[in-house]
Amino acid sequence: MTQTDDIAYDSILVLLSISLFILGIVLIIIICRKKPQKPDQKQLELPAKFCASSYQLTDIDAATDGFNPRRIVGKGRLGTVYAAISPSGELVAVKRIHPRLVLSNAGFGFDSILKTLSLAQHPNVVPIIGYSQAPGERIIVMEFVGMVNLDFYLHENSDGASLLDWNRRLRVAAGVARGIEYLHQGMAPNIVHGALKASNILLDVKIVAKLCDYGLSFLAPKEMTGLVGHVDDEYWAEKGGGACKESDVYGFGVVLLELLTGRRSEQGLLVRWALPLIKAKRFSELLDPRLVIPSDIKPVLRLAKVASACVGNYRKDRPSISQVASILNNLEIE
Repeated sequence: MTQTDDIAYDSILVLLSISLFILGIVLIIIICRKKPQKPDQKQLELPAKFCASSYQLTDIDAATDGFNPRRIVGKGRLGTVYAAISPSGELVAVKRIHPRLVLSNAGFGFDSILKTLSLAQHPNVVPIIGYSQAPGERIIVMEFVGMVNLDFYLHENSDGASLLDWNRRLRVAAGVARGIEYLHQGMAPNIVHGALKASNILLDVKIVAKLCDYGLSFLAPKEMTGLVGHVDDEYWAEKGGGACKESDVYGFGVVLLELLTGRRSEQGLLVRWALPLIKAKRFSELLDPRLVIPSDIKPVLRLAKVASACVGNYRKDRPSISQVASILNNLEIE
């Protein structure tokens, strides 16, 4: 091989090396710019909503210390509520449905309804954790929020007025409205509360309102005890009656009147007493005398008008809870 041939050979090797180097850089750039692969299907799916667990009655019995009366933290139209310790060591609330209601709803699909209701997850709704059923027993396990109900604050606690000043009452009203709006429109299928009243609105340590006992009207659809004055007259009609979104709006209107006046529903007497006062703008007679009324009275008047619209119309003429929630959210912000 001549010197000329050696030079040509070396030149070819150099060019080949440079070409391979450039090709390597190009490949690296292509790989870096390559569109990332789609994540697997599990990553694309929204997190699964919580679904209530089924508990053995023996576990519930142990958690409540044999349904010890000293564990009772509340009694209501549907049952008795106990403070309990779950198997995982968590403090929970256990509602034991009255036996007479269990017998009248023996084959109603309690477990499937509770599983559906437990999908409700919202800051203004008490989560349902689990349930238990056995012959003659229906149990609902809920989150224990460490609170008392609005009825107690307004009507039984001597310090209730100082704890629930005007701003807090407005915050409670707006929170309840958001909770109902979520049940009515944010859940599929929609959930009708069915027994919206101050005793079913719990307040946590930060005075955040949380709805409980929602969707349970099937357990006592026509039982008047505890409902009269909190549902509209149409509720008791033979045709087209019962719980519905419009009856929830009515119940919420009653709650607003209780917040404004500091009075109980008194089986419908509150509505009949308050509506003429609102219409005549006699707010000095209407408002809770324990309240320190803000210097700007406009939000108070607005809330009174909303309450009037909720309870003063027939079902077809009432505002939707979304309309009500929008107004109250704006009042809370202002």
